[in-house]
Amino acid sequence: MVRSPDDQWGMFRSKSRADDVIVAGATPVADGDDGTPPPAQPPTYNGGATPARSVRLGELLVRRGLVSEEQLDHALAEQVVSGRRLGAELLRLGMVSERDLIETLAEQVHLPVADLRLTSPSPEAIDRLPEEAARRLEVVPIRMVGEMLEVAVADVLHDALRADLEAAAGCQVIAVLAPPSEIRLAIDRTYVVIDDVNQHVETFEKLAAARPKQELATFDVDANAPVVQVVSLLLTQAVRDRASDIHIEPQGDRVRVRFRIDGVMREVSELPETMAQPLVSRLKVMAGMNIVERRRPQDGQIQTEVDGRHLDVRVATAATIFGEKAVLRLLDTSRGQLSLGELGMPKETAHAMGQMIQSPFGMIVCAGPTGSGKTTTLYAALNAIDDPSRNITTIEDPVEYVVPTITQIQVNNQAGVTFAEGLRSILRQDPDVVLIGEMRDIETANIAVQSALTGHLVLSSIHATDTATAVQRFRDMGIESFLITSSLLGVMSQRLLRRICSHCREQYTPTSSELALYEHHTGQTKDVFYRGAGCNLCSHTGYADRIGIYELLQVTDPIRDLVLRDAGAAAIRRAAVAGGMRTLEDEAMALVTNDVTTIAEATRTVVTK
Repeated sequence: MVRSPDDQWGMFRSKSRADDVIVAGATPVADGDDGTPPPAQPPTYNGGATPARSVRLGELLVRRGLVSEEQLDHALAEQVVSGRRLGAELLRLGMVSERDLIETLAEQVHLPVADLRLTSPSPEAIDRLPEEAARRLEVVPIRMVGEMLEVAVADVLHDALRADLEAAAGCQVIAVLAPPSEIRLAIDRTYVVIDDVNQHVETFEKLAAARPKQELATFDVDANAPVVQVVSLLLTQAVRDRASDIHIEPQGDRVRVRFRIDGVMREVSELPETMAQPLVSRLKVMAGMNIVERRRPQDGQIQTEVDGRHLDVRVATAATIFGEKAVLRLLDTSRGQLSLGELGMPKETAHAMGQMIQSPFGMIVCAGPTGSGKTTTLYAALNAIDDPSRNITTIEDPVEYVVPTITQIQVNNQAGVTFAEGLRSILRQDPDVVLIGEMRDIETANIAVQSALTGHLVLSSIHATDTATAVQRFRDMGIESFLITSSLLGVMSQRLLRRICSHCREQYTPTSSELALYEHHTGQTKDVFYRGAGCNLCSHTGYADRIGIYELLQVTDPIRDLVLRDAGAAAIRRAAVAGGMRTLEDEAMALVTNDVTTIAEATRTVVTK
């Protein structure tokens, strides 16, 4: 089967400049008597024996101008130390892209390269290869060529892989090459489990027709019941689409299902109105909520596993004029924690934040809307100061990252464990560092401030548009100005911007208003701009994944003076900028300058006229 990411390029195993690159299962072709490589062989495109290599990979890369002689020597030297495959080492060093590497391999072994960005698998090909086999072998079915199945692979097919693949497909296969990352994305785009929802809806409607309407909310309890299957399919599809939230919204004559992907809502399915309450009831059962209460908002939590990944799901319901709406926040508990340096902060910001969290006491706050990455930043800060000499305790709703070396407490309103009550109990546990998931009320804010003043380092989050308004929020909650200046060390405001899809990036000319906005905020011009054209791998949005932008306000003496004088947020912001603070707008436009995102995305998220 196809290997792990470091071994994806298993065909590249040269240890020195003189070594040949061996293709798994290939018959070596000897060089000519004069030391020159033999003539290139015609492509083998018939599902037969594995093609043989005709020239060394490194030589091909140099010949194509993708790496220099010096870079190749450096990569080979690094390979000897690391033990990685040459291809993996070249990728790690950033010397070549996946696509350049796979195209060079294709030239070496005389196989075509598939462009999965533009190629959509045919229904016949998808039906021939089961999803389980495609995921296990990491291959994408593309089309039927006569009685043979054309598949995209990241590695030249060796005999065992070919036999496994042909057994799963029930026919001979033709191999074409594609980059591993594109194959993994294409598998998720090809096998869309939400398409299976319709058959369960039909089964549900047949069952519902024989039941009184008032019984629909509770009659589906069997594990194979249609509503149970629909919920499972929605969760699976959301994970594969990298969705952060699922919205299940009754709208009179239908139920609309939307995913929030990379911060943007997208409608993915439409269900019959009769399914609204059974869906919500199923979620309530899974989340341990009161299934009978339908008038008051409720919160719950589901722990489940999807595609081998542990998932923590926050469920919130609210009564609307058409029935109960449910919103699910998906938290992947299997993802690793990031360090401050891995969050994408500028070096100066990461350094300043790193110095701030070394303070023995005081309060540091992360500001931003829901879903802006505040908790990730707070845990990156905790990770930087977590050592046996400190007692670190958190109070959260819910606990998003599980860290064995940290004491973590989860809010439980039904048991009376609120942020305020939990924080009071934490202060009796001799803490050095306290993380409060969110400061929502004056009681929690007061206790946090007092904790910071009495020798504890307090980290927390707050909902605010930027750093200056976060300071204003404390005053709005009733915290005295002198207490704010005495306790607050700094505020980090952040947002997440969508990245341009690396698979379909293209040059374009912005509109005159976009150019004027860019020049206004940066004070400079730019000749070339990029955007995503839209492809299969980014669902034709032009964007894939997100990156953080950060604004760090350090509470210096000028800022303290303004806060003590009850100056407004605008005055505090001007003083911070005069002191060297880079704003969210500055950081967003810097990403445009570096071709990471677009002017339109910066405008949508933070940049104003």
